[in-house]
Amino acid sequence: MLLVPLSERQLAAFADKHAVQIPYDTSPRHLAGPGDARHVTHGLAAAGWNAVSDPLSAEIILASPDLRHRLQFDPQSRTSAWWRLRAEPVGTEPGWYAEFGELVPAEVLAAFTDALTAPPPQQPDPWQRVTSAGWHHEPEGARSPDSMCHIELRPLSEFHDRSSWHIETREPGHGEFSGPRIWHAYLDEHTPAHLVSAFLTALTDRSPLQRGMFERTGHYSAVQKPSPLRPQQVVDAHATRIKHLRAQARSARRQQTKPATIPAHASTAQPARSPLT
Repeated sequence: MLLVPLSERQLAAFADKHAVQIPYDTSPRHLAGPGDARHVTHGLAAAGWNAVSDPLSAEIILASPDLRHRLQFDPQSRTSAWWRLRAEPVGTEPGWYAEFGELVPAEVLAAFTDALTAPPPQQPDPWQRVTSAGWHHEPEGARSPDSMCHIELRPLSEFHDRSSWHIETREPGHGEFSGPRIWHAYLDEHTPAHLVSAFLTALTDRSPLQRGMFERTGHYSAVQKPSPLRPQQVVDAHATRIKHLRAQARSARRQQTKPATIPAHASTAQPARSPLT
């Protein structure tokens, strides 16, 4: 597969859009709205993923360098899942599937895909990050302080031998009834733990996300106020992240192509003398 790197023209287009937007701090994150999908697609392209979809189509499909992972972004999807990520089974590692709705914040999804391209050295307990962010831990999962976002680790069933993750943000309900769904995320039972942790950590992070003055949010109750960040700082933060992901990808490729080191004594070792000589 021919690798087509992220171009300076593409980065400039991102900068042109955000350099003229007055950023507003928007919180909580689960109501911040989708943001710019290029937080996800630029990050994967910087890590060596390649577009394999029709360049004239609204649908974007990115494939990892080893072709094991495939991300599909379909803004014309007939279902509520605009983002779909699949991993093929390799050896003893099972395949897995994750999907995300239209209004999942791109920065939160980007934390998931960044962790896919460069796994963290440790795999923290996702529940610890969720509760430390002030979310309410419940027997079946956790809910946000405003009770609009629920995280659920669904138990085993006759069809699944492991638990799967279901995250939903909904309109406020009445009594025992939940309101209409705003967005959802589903991570199947084989989704690697460090990816789950990255998504939940980014979702429950108390720091706001930046949105333009008239940019779409996930719900009218999202709180917005002028950000202390200048537009150029938003652009610079994106460029710095892309540079970091590129460096990680180059380092990983060098490690894969580096020849195995031969022990120094291996070339000088003499065969054992036969007891018959």
